[in-house]
Amino acid sequence: MSMAAEHLEHARQVADAILYEGYLLYPYHQAAQKNQIRFQFGVLMPRGYAAVDPNEAGSCQTECLLECADDAEVRVLVRFLHLQRRTVATAAGEPRDHLVVDGTEYTAFDEAAEREQQIAATVAELLAGDKRAEFHITAGQTTQDLTDAADGLAGRMIRQWTALDGLISLHAERAAGPYRALRLRVNVENITTPATELRSRDDGLRHALIAAHSLTRVPGGKFLSMTDPPEWAAAEVAACQNTGTWPVLAGPAECADLLLSAPVILYDHPEVAAESAGNLFDATEIDEILTLRTLTLTDAEKRQARATDSRAAELLDRLDDMPAEMLDRMHGAIRYLRSAPAGAAAFQGDQEPVPLAEGRPQAEGRPQAAGRPSVPWWDPGSDASVSPETDHIFINGVRVARGSRVVMQPGSRRADAQDLFLTGREAIVEAVLFDVDSQVHLAVTPADDPAADLNRSHGRFLYFAPDEVVPLRNGTRPWQQKGGER
Repeated sequence: MSMAAEHLEHARQVADAILYEGYLLYPYHQAAQKNQIRFQFGVLMPRGYAAVDPNEAGSCQTECLLECADDAEVRVLVRFLHLQRRTVATAAGEPRDHLVVDGTEYTAFDEAAEREQQIAATVAELLAGDKRAEFHITAGQTTQDLTDAADGLAGRMIRQWTALDGLISLHAERAAGPYRALRLRVNVENITTPATELRSRDDGLRHALIAAHSLTRVPGGKFLSMTDPPEWAAAEVAACQNTGTWPVLAGPAECADLLLSAPVILYDHPEVAAESAGNLFDATEIDEILTLRTLTLTDAEKRQARATDSRAAELLDRLDDMPAEMLDRMHGAIRYLRSAPAGAAAFQGDQEPVPLAEGRPQAEGRPQAAGRPSVPWWDPGSDASVSPETDHIFINGVRVARGSRVVMQPGSRRADAQDLFLTGREAIVEAVLFDVDSQVHLAVTPADDPAADLNRSHGRFLYFAPDEVVPLRNGTRPWQQKGGER
């Protein structure tokens, strides 16, 4: 496989995850409430649907910058899902909501088929004029016979899809300035005109381009990052208009000639985690948690899920047969480690610096705990000195530990309407906590909270950084220590 093919395959793995994001959610059967409203990303509705809901678009636009010669070729691959309605019927042709054949259940459901369309042009051609490519997907139907153990016809499964018409257009121009970068625009539009009036979202989805996204490759070219552009291109990047898409550099980190424009927000060079054993259709979930929850489904729920969609059946088969070592891989991974410079010391307000534990990174300007022994910071179980109930820090020269009283002053690092009700109120420190980056967090309970004991018994606290509280010295506020009122 060539390097270019490897890069494209790498990008397609991420694109496939986008294509099926939210396609079917746990518990993966159609009766689940969350599966009643599907297809939320990258939906391009047909003409006329604006009368039903003007908030759903019929087109999307990607604009990006790249460096390339005039003889370079721009290759765009547009991918999307096409809804196909699946129905079941008896051998006599009578429609059914579901049909059971030798213990296997078949149900009516809206599936999706993958579609791809391509367009290509040289930069010189695009500078001379826009290029447009219309595509047409004809309506169709397939029939699958359902046979029993004796090879007798027990029913039929019918899949139907409507015609789709779309338009891909390319535009390019050289940006102003000495570097003459190329501004490239890719438009994808659904130009389908349904034969019948659209009355609902379900009607529109039958004629929609679903999860539409594009992969653009310019061999020999170099795309500029839209999220972290070079300084000379920052103004031109900011002027790019992206509607319904988010363009990022695609492929592995060394790849510069490939761009993925998706209907979800990504970072440059996104990739599927190596620990993932396969698509779970829900990128907002943690694979391990979702896998464990799926494994707890009852046999009846699994049967319903398998009957709902072939991809759900494949998912369940994969998880049911998953070896223990594959599940262990999902439990967690350290992507990188940071080491502290030699001699790093803990900052404790007006106290003397105390050496930090070896290998424990220090967050500059934040208070640290005093007197920690040398233990691996990434293995809390081996660090016997980590004790939220006895750890302490110094804030403005005042020792703060469990039981200390402080005044809450949130808002310096966040904007939350609830902070208005907390500012200036006294709280009791319940614990001093450290995360794996050595950031300090104070767990506190408002002193006048009538539910304090209940929340304490459940371990429910408010959390603040050290610079979001003012410690009380001898039970008085700093501005009261000389008898004054603030």
